[in-house]
Amino acid sequence: MSVVEKPHHETRILPFYLAMEEYAARIMGQDDIFFMWQVRPTVIFGRNQLIANEVNLDYCREHGIEYYRRKSGGGCVFADMSNIMFSYITRSDNVELTYSRYTHAVVAMLRQLGLDASDNGRNDILISGQKVSGNAFYHLPGRSIVHGTMLYDTDMTHITHAITPSKSKLESKGVKSVASRITTIRQHSDIGLEDFKAHVRRTLCDGEIELNERDIVEIEQIMQTYLTPEFILGNNPRCNLVKQGRIEGVGELEASLELNRNRITAVNLAGDYFLVGDLDDGLLNKLHGVAYSRDALADALADVDVRQIIMNLSTNQFINFLTD
Repeated sequence: MSVVEKPHHETRILPFYLAMEEYAARIMGQDDIFFMWQVRPTVIFGRNQLIANEVNLDYCREHGIEYYRRKSGGGCVFADMSNIMFSYITRSDNVELTYSRYTHAVVAMLRQLGLDASDNGRNDILISGQKVSGNAFYHLPGRSIVHGTMLYDTDMTHITHAITPSKSKLESKGVKSVASRITTIRQHSDIGLEDFKAHVRRTLCDGEIELNERDIVEIEQIMQTYLTPEFILGNNPRCNLVKQGRIEGVGELEASLELNRNRITAVNLAGDYFLVGDLDDGLLNKLHGVAYSRDALADALADVDVRQIIMNLSTNQFINFLTD
């Protein structure tokens, strides 16, 4: 696996690094690519989350915390200069295989430091049963990207106040607060931050790719797509019916439907679920004009395997969620 390095070492805003992932996925030919990055205090929320449900915007503005949306699914996370972000790009388009390959490599890297590391079989990496790394996944043509946190150390006050997970999410994990379910490398090891980063690079990577100024210009162009108000604020259509719930192994879902004479004219699906396929063309657009009834929805989705679009969610579960 090759590590990607920028020509300059200044800290950039978070969308630069998300654009860097896209650039690496689209342009670079290596099979497996990896890089680490750090940002000023920032909240990053998932592609399909509603910002008002997940981010304490007043707290973020008061404390100078930036907030951006990413193109992968999953939940909301906080990053700062003591929190290292990992990006992994591979040719594989198999979700389970990609996650497994990545999380197993990171767990092995942590165990070399004598840490009691494991993964939870989904997207989290744990030390002594507490979360130290959460990861998200998305596809680009011919490539898959896994990116996530590695909590070396962090400001727990900002985490607990800037992010506002629902009560049902915390209860489903059997905990009372965000802080009670996470840990940091510093709590289990006396290794310094720079030494830890060197250990990560030495353990996971055996090659290097140095970006040039032309690469940086192209990355900055991709970055602009993350900075529009439309992308950051997301899709919040008018609705006259909202369905909310949590499905074990899938995550939180919030469907907003606009109905006209009992037919669906618009639909949005928010939540911290993980996308593995095309949500709009593969699923939601197939519901436009469909009568709002279980039988009509079943007919409209007869040829759709929702598990190929939303991880672990069956078509029957999706229909039940919309109609129960």
